[in-house]
Amino acid sequence: MELQADVSGTQQTQNPHFHVLAVDDSLTERKLLERLFKESSCEVTLVDSGDKALEYLRLLDSQESESTASSTSTRSLQKEGLKVNLIMTDYSMPGMSGYDLLKRVKGSSWKDIPVVVMSSENVPSRISMCLEEGAEEFLLKPLQLSDLKKLQPHLLKSLVYPSKVVNSSTDSGNDIAMNSTNNNVVIKRKAASPDPLERRPKLQGLAVV
Repeated sequence: MELQADVSGTQQTQNPHFHVLAVDDSLTERKLLERLFKESSCEVTLVDSGDKALEYLRLLDSQESESTASSTSTRSLQKEGLKVNLIMTDYSMPGMSGYDLLKRVKGSSWKDIPVVVMSSENVPSRISMCLEEGAEEFLLKPLQLSDLKKLQPHLLKSLVYPSKVVNSSTDSGNDIAMNSTNNNVVIKRKAASPDPLERRPKLQGLAVV
């Protein structure tokens, strides 16, 4: 299954290449996400904490960056001019939770990038809290390939707004460049704007696990 864009006004036949930043402290879950997104023809960058996700997005100041430094630098994961179309994060993680990461992203220059939260626990209060903070979806683990189909409208949404890229050619921790490679792609807004009722899980009848 490929996540395809509804593109008009162009003779290009190749689909836009979507890039997902996935955050989960579980190695098993990260491997599963990597497999699912690759089967969906998406590129995925995997990190194991909210701090590393913020470092990848260059949202950490120098002091925070030094305190979260590890033997494997997150910056080694960055690629020149790599855009981010979607952020997926686990809710329950040591240190910074997925909810805290969501708030940091929505309060930054990356606020227009769709964020999806996942959890193995079906807790209505968590679901409501994340959706109110700006999450596009709250998905229950274990994820399946069919779950990724729900993400297609949100990936398309990222093409309506100018995609941001991580600029790895500078040492400035907060230097974020705008990507103009998709200027020749015209997206139908109807396809990029899912009905709010469809993308918001119904809280009524959810069982607390």
